[in-house]
Amino acid sequence: MDIIKIQYLIIVVILFIIALAIVKSRKKEFKVDSNRLVNYLGGRDNIIECSANKSRFIVTVKDVNKVNKESIQKMGAQGIVEIENQLKIILGEGAHHLKKYIDDLNK
Repeated sequence: MDIIKIQYLIIVVILFIIALAIVKSRKKEFKVDSNRLVNYLGGRDNIIECSANKSRFIVTVKDVNKVNKESIQKMGAQGIVEIENQLKIILGEGAHHLKKYIDDLNK
């Protein structure tokens, strides 16, 4: 009986380690994607202001011509709406994380 409990404990620990590794690897990928997205928005200096509303990432830029909208859509944006120098990008769950990432860059 004790051997079976130990085996179950080992299995649970291994599954926990695998789950932790998956979560950690996704966070790393997101930071890389966030960095690329900032570059596609024309760089940190081109971003005036940003906010997140549910699945939308709303960004005001100095020069909309510096924004690479095609590359942003290739990254997985579900849509981009441009109104003057403001872009509303539908990113899904990553919108709030991207806003936090950009806020951290500007500190």
